[in-house]
Order: sequence, then C-alpha cells, then structure tokens
Amino acid sequence: MPADLPISGNNDNTGETVGIPGSGSDPVAMHTTPVVADEENNATSDPDTPTGIILSPRQQRALNYLARRHMRNANIAKRQTYADLLETRYNEQRESSSDPLTPIPHARDEEIELDQPLFSPWNGGPTRDILKHNNNNKHDDPVTLQEEDEQPSIEVLAEDTQGFFETPLSEIIILPTLDELALLTDFPESIHPTQPLIEKPTSIVKAPVSRPLAPRNAGTAQPVPARTIRSRSAAQKVWRRKKILRHLSRKHLRAARASEYRASRRLWSGIGTIFLALLLTFLSVGTAGSIGVYRFYSQTQNKYEHQVITLRDLLPQDNLKMYDSKGVPLMQMTDQGVHTSVSFDEVAPVLIRATVATEDKNFWTNEGIDILRIFRAAIDNLDSGQVVEGGSTITQQLIKNLVVGNQATLSRKLEEVVLTPQVNSLYTKRDILEMYLNSIYYGQQAYGIDAAATMYFGIEDQPGKRAASQLDLAQAAMLAGIPSNPSAFDPLLHPKAGFQRFQTVLGLMVTQHYITRVEALDAMKEAQSPHFFKKAPSLLDRAPHFTSFVLDQLVHIFGLKNRSQLSRSGMIVNTTLDINLQDKIQKIAQRHIAELRAAHNLTNAAEVLIDYHSGAIISLLGSIDYNNAAINGQFDVATQGYRQPGSSFKPYVYVTAFKQGASPAQAIVDAPTTIANPGGSPAFYSPTNYDLSFHGHMTMRCALQNSLNVPAVRVLKHVGISAAMQTAKDMGITSYEGTPGYSLVLGGLGIRLIDHTSAMGTFANGGVHVGYYAVSKVVSAASHKVIYQHQIDQGKRVISPQLAYMMTNVLSDNTARIPEFFDCNVLQLYSKSQDNCYNGDRGIVRPAAAKTGTTQNFRDNWTVGYTTDYVMGVWAGNDDNSPMYNVTGVQGAAPIWHDSMLVAEQGHPIRDFINPGGLEQATVTYPDGVKTTDWFIPGTVPTFTRPTPVPTPTDAATPGPGTSTPTPHPGGDNPNPPEAHPSVFSFVDNPPANQSGNGWW
Repeated sequence: MPADLPISGNNDNTGETVGIPGSGSDPVAMHTTPVVADEENNATSDPDTPTGIILSPRQQRALNYLARRHMRNANIAKRQTYADLLETRYNEQRESSSDPLTPIPHARDEEIELDQPLFSPWNGGPTRDILKHNNNNKHDDPVTLQEEDEQPSIEVLAEDTQGFFETPLSEIIILPTLDELALLTDFPESIHPTQPLIEKPTSIVKAPVSRPLAPRNAGTAQPVPARTIRSRSAAQKVWRRKKILRHLSRKHLRAARASEYRASRRLWSGIGTIFLALLLTFLSVGTAGSIGVYRFYSQTQNKYEHQVITLRDLLPQDNLKMYDSKGVPLMQMTDQGVHTSVSFDEVAPVLIRATVATEDKNFWTNEGIDILRIFRAAIDNLDSGQVVEGGSTITQQLIKNLVVGNQATLSRKLEEVVLTPQVNSLYTKRDILEMYLNSIYYGQQAYGIDAAATMYFGIEDQPGKRAASQLDLAQAAMLAGIPSNPSAFDPLLHPKAGFQRFQTVLGLMVTQHYITRVEALDAMKEAQSPHFFKKAPSLLDRAPHFTSFVLDQLVHIFGLKNRSQLSRSGMIVNTTLDINLQDKIQKIAQRHIAELRAAHNLTNAAEVLIDYHSGAIISLLGSIDYNNAAINGQFDVATQGYRQPGSSFKPYVYVTAFKQGASPAQAIVDAPTTIANPGGSPAFYSPTNYDLSFHGHMTMRCALQNSLNVPAVRVLKHVGISAAMQTAKDMGITSYEGTPGYSLVLGGLGIRLIDHTSAMGTFANGGVHVGYYAVSKVVSAASHKVIYQHQIDQGKRVISPQLAYMMTNVLSDNTARIPEFFDCNVLQLYSKSQDNCYNGDRGIVRPAAAKTGTTQNFRDNWTVGYTTDYVMGVWAGNDDNSPMYNVTGVQGAAPIWHDSMLVAEQGHPIRDFINPGGLEQATVTYPDGVKTTDWFIPGTVPTFTRPTPVPTPTDAATPGPGTSTPTPHPGGDNPNPPEAHPSVFSFVDNPPANQSGNGWW
C-alpha cells in the first residue's frame, strides 16, 4: 500500500465538513496541514477530486492499522478485478447502443453471468481500494443524485470516491469489501450467492491518462460517452462522505477491537487452557499421589501394626549372663555383643539430660517429629563441619532401631515418619526414652546404656544398683556423644574425636542450662585423667571349663542347635558353682603340681566337687590353668577326657560281690591266677600286682584297701563282667571308652572324671544315685520370669543302703590300708599337717572314704573320695598321655584331694557315716585259721568246721575289724613294697594244704 496516502487528522464529532477544491460547492474549512498527494500521480489533477482529506487521529490509526495488516501478506499479481468487469460491461453497452445519449441501464437491473468466481477486493478486504480515473476523463453531463435513502450504483460510487484522494483515477488499487460496499451501494443481485468472490492480494493497475475505461485486452482506446449523472449539492456530498468515512472508521475500529479481543481471548484462552491443564495435571497427580500416600500409609500401618503394639518385645535381648550359686558373675557371652536391660529409674538422671540435650532437645514437648529441628540440625552440622546434632528425633531413632531398620532408603524414612505419631501416642515419653537407651549401640560391643557403662568405665551391676545408675557427669557426657556415630566417636579407638564430641555434648548441656560452665570444666578435667576408662572384671570368664560345660547343658535343656542361639537369648543363668571355693582349690592344685613337675614329669590336674545329695556341681576344674597352652590347659579333662581310672574302679566290682552275698570279710587268696579270655588278646589273662608279688590269703577288705590286683580280678571272675558293668552303669558310669574285660577292674576302660566322681557319691548317699547338674535356674532378663528351674532329683536307688554302708566302711577304714599306705596317709582328713600326724598330733580327723588309682606306666593318678557332705574326684597326669616318673595316686592326686576337701568342708560340722541298720556284725574264723570281724548281710555269716589246730606263733598285732595294725613303712601303691602282708592276718590254725572249698575265693 502506498505510504503517502493523503490522510490527516480530523475529529468527526466536531461537525466540521470537508471541502473539495475545484468543485462547485462552497469551500469548507479544513484542519491544519492537509496531506498532499504524490505529484507524479497528480500532474493533471481533477478539479472535482478532493486533493486532501483530513481524518481524526483515531481514524488515521485505524486506517494505518488496516493498511499494514492487509499489505503484510499482499501477493502482487495482475488479475481481473471487479472494476475490469464493470468497465468491460460498460463498453459493451456503449457499443451496442445507437444513441450515445441513451442512459445505460443500471448494473443491478440485469444479471451478470459468471463462469467462475472472480476476485473482488470488496470480498472481506479492507476499505482502501477504489477506482481512480484520469482527471481529463470527466463526465460533463450532470448526474442526478439519488435520494439519500437510495444506495448508489457502483459506477456512481466509483466517481464519488474520487474526491477522497488526491491521486488520479488512473490507478486501480484494492477496493472495499462487499460488506463495506453494501453501505454505499446496492450490490448486483444477479451475482449468485454460491459463487463467492475470492479474496486475493492485487497489484496497482495504472490506466492510461485521459483514456476511457476499457477491457484490458482492448486494442485501441475508445472514447467514453458522456453519462447523465444526477447532480447533488456539495453539502450533501460532504455529509455523505463524512458519514461513510465515520462508518468505515468505526467499523474498522470495531473490527480492530474485535481482532484484539479475539487475540486477547486466544491468549487468555491459551493461558486458561494451560492453567486448566496444569490444574488437571496437578489434581490428577495430587489424586494419584493421595491415593498412593494413603495406600503407602495403610500398608505401612498394617505391616508394622503388631510390631508397634508390642514394641517392647522387639528390644534386643540381653546377652547371656552366668552367675555362681552366690550371685557372683562368672561370665557373659559377648560374641554377639553385650546388653543389659534397665528401667528408666535405673538410669542416672545426668545421663538422661545429656542424651536429650544431644539427640533431641525438644523431646519432652514434640510429637515425635520436629521439622524445625531437622533444618536447624542441618545448618548447625554444616556450620560446624561435623555432626553436632542429629536430625531425627529420639522417637524416630527408636522406630529405626526396632521396627523399620536402618537402610538408607526413602521408603524406609517414610515408613519411619508414618509410624512415629502412632508410637508417640501409644507410649509415654519415659517409655520411649527407656526403650531408646536400651536399644542404641555405643561401640565396643556395648548395646544399651548399662552395657556401655560396664564396657567403658568398668562399672558393674550390684544388687539393687545397676551400672547405668552409677554414672557421673563426665562419664554420662562421654557416652551421650557416641550413638550418633559409634565408629567415629569411640573414645577408645579415636581419643581425639571422642574428646571433641565429649566437649560438644557438654557445650549443649551448658547452652540448654542443664549444667553450669564450672561443672563442664570439672567434667573435662576428670575425662583427661589417665584412669578415666577401665575394663570390667565381669567380662573375664572366671571358670571357663565350668561355664563351657553349662552352655552345653543349656543347649540340651532348651533343645537348641548350637551355642550361638544362647548368645543373645536374654538368659540369666544361676549355677551351682562356688567360684570362691573353686579359686582356692585351683591354687591348691597348682601348688602341688608345681612341687612334682620337675621330679616326676607331672604337669596337670583336674578336679570335680559334687554335692551328692542333690547332684549340684560345686567346683569343676578341667585343668590347673585354662590359659596355659603348654599343658593344653583349654582341654577339659574333667568332662571331656576319657582316662583309665586304675584301681579306683575296683569299688564297683567289689560292691557287686556284696550284692551277691559276699561281705568285706570274705576270704580271698592273692596267688598266681590265669583266666581264659575267649576272643580276647591274649587268649589267657594273667594279672599281676603292682609290686609283682603275691601276698597269700586275706579278706576282701584287706585286698581292696591295699589295692591288690590279683584278688580284684578273682572277685570280678566270681561276679561276672556283665554284672560289674551294670553296677557301674547304674551308679553313674554312663560313658566309657574301650571294651569291658577282666582288666576293667584294674581300670582298663577310659572314663570321665565327672562320671566317676558322681558314681562314687552313690556310696556316700546310701546307694541312691543323683545325677549331677550345673544349672539351678534360668531367668528371662526381659520378663524377669523363671524359664527353667532345676527340679529336686530324688535320685535312683541302685544298691541297698546296707551295701553302700559296707563299702563306705571299707573305704574309710584307715587301719585296713595301713600295710600299703601307712598310718598318716593323706587319705585321712586330719586337720593338722602330715608331719604333725607322724609326730602324733593329727588334730581333728573328719571321717572320709577314698580310693586311689594308678595306671600302667604311671600315666594317670586318681583319687576319688567323699565325706558326709561332698564327693570329690581328682586326676593328675599329662594331657598328652605321656608317663610320669614313679608317682602313684596317693602321691600325685591324693594330696590335692586331701587339701581341697579340707577347704571345701570348712564351716561344716564333723559327722560320721551313719549305719542304716539291717547289717550284722560277726567274727568269722576260716578253716585256714584266718579270723576276722566284719559286717554281714543277715543270714550270710559263714560257718566252718575247723581242722585240728596246730598253734603257730605270729607277729600280728591286735586286729581291728577284720585287720591288724602293722608297723608303718613307706609305700602305698608302691611297685616294690616290703613283703609284709602275711603278718597282717591272725592264723588260728595252719592253712590247709588244699584251700579250695574252704570259703576262699
């Protein structure tokens, strides 16, 4: 569009008119500075055509806007316009008319036939394009104007619009739209409505000057005949033009506003659509999120509902703790950590304040979740460059430790948040803090505050006073700083970091007004002392062999697979052990072994002390030093070692003979003996005594007390191997190694010290065997309920009280064993020393029964004996089974037994063994002249027909019950004793030449 349109401002509301220069009308006052048309195009201006039009600013803006808008996409191309159509139509009519003055019919009066839609600048285009004619091509004929209410024809409109511009009508530009033209003239009704005019950009067509309108393909210009045009006044033209101009301006302004409105509406519609989409998306996501959150919340609640309700049951179990019979700690199982549950009131208040100040200062007031604290903690930690304050509350940490675990995942954290309000509502703050202090880890295998007090400061639980209640400020502050990072703040592993953390805790306590600065300085001074940290004595196993035996018993009692299930079982095990007594016995054994080690190659000993009335194990030593690898001290000979008992096994065989009717007075011969051994090796068994000698006729009492082998084998042959083994089994020898044969009476089978000791206690208990035990009671640390209680065992009678008493009477007969062991042997429990005994001062003698044993090549020493209170068995030897040098049971094991039994009996009244009755004491003289007084089962006293007596002098002393007292001499299981046995007996008659059938075994 031309940029120099002759338009100037005009206010259409002022009523001013527009004057057309050169016209016959009166001039009309114009506003300032009319716009001058292009001089090249207006070289020959039409005097009837206005040279300038003054528009209002609003009209100028509207027309400029429309011009820019329509020219933005204008495609300049020549094409037929509606003006061309009109011109062609006009020329045709002129040519066909014979009278040039005949008026041409109006275009509206006849139908214009169109083969195809024609381009029209009036079809929806802006009102800018008008027809321009040459100024010289004017119609001199007056034109009669139509009435105001009539619409002008297109030709008239083309002529009337020439005055709007200063440019000549020789140029054709884009015409008004059909809607705009409808306001000026009637559109030909002959145009079919189904043939819309196509709106296309048009180019400016220049027509020849002073040339009539003609078709574009006309060869020559033809003159345009004069037309008769109705005249009208200049005022009406001006008014008409102003009216049209105002209408068009307003129309285009309305169109501009509508366009802007539509654009604005599209913008806001877009924004609204986007907002609505975002809102819908947000609502959808929010709904889906709400459903997801609700589902997650419900699933979490359902998943952990039972755990939250029974939160106390989820607290870590205490490690197993073992105590002796007097409540003295023996050991703790620490392979899975140390833990001791305490109540809120059993924790030192200063520790509670230190923990709250460090972990959750708003603990007493928050609802379990403290959002502000999380942000403050994060800021403080960033400022300090280290973790000085935790983000999670104590309640959240409790849930993490007991319920959801400590995995570093978002779902775990959300579960923790979901469960926190529920825990906070179900439990009091005291309960939550108590469970928290019992579940957190303090490093050094310490779980819970009580264990931490023990592990770091050596504070031990005392009756009515827990270790956690004994903490002071310095100790409490040191422990309160550890849980946030136990590996980094462990003061034993990282002293510098631990002390810095300790100072941080004190600072928090000062800031929160729990302590003063002076108290904080005093605590720091205490923490810097060299003995601030201590190790607890209770962490040491004071009786390793016994406690190991107890653990095996617990596995059996509770039907467990292995010991590891006991570690965090929460059991408090009360045992039968007297640890103080055992410590004394251990020192006695160590002293005696040290005396014999060098000279006799004796390195180790084991001991078992049992209360045979109940079966309680009072003392159990598997070796003299558990930590001495040189003697294989960790091996438990008492409960795991199968060693040959030597002559100490003989009482089981002899009591079997008593069961079959014999008595201690039964006569027996010590002579060479050969016994068939079917299926054995060798085929015949020929026993010998330890001194390689034979001692002739004697009683069973004498043979047993002097530990002769040949008489013992003869007794076994008389009673039978099966009967003897059954007796031993009934009395407590339930486990052994080897094959029972005639050598079993000499200790040919391997048995355990604890079984042998328990079985010998059957004699002391009047023939009733009570099995040994070590666990008296087990209590749950969590519920404080007794989960196991040893029931009093009435025992099983295996031999009659009379048989038991006869054996006890024999084994306690010191006079009967004098020929072999001498008078002041250590099998007597005299209160004075052995030297004092030889000097005639025995002191107080406590009745005791005992039997020694020595195996081949001096590999094992045994002494098993009992009093009216206890039975004790002692083994001495080498764990590697190497032989000792010339040391018998009475020299190796018996001294340990003697001294240990005296210690064990301290404080107990001295009592003799009680005769149960039902026995008959009688004096028997055998046909060979042996005379003895002893105990018999009623009806079993033998009677003999004596042969002709032949007096024979003897050197026998005054006999006791069945024996005489010889002169003391060194010996006792001595391989080379003097031949003094024949002088022990009182022969009233010469022994018969043939001894068989005269009561001898």
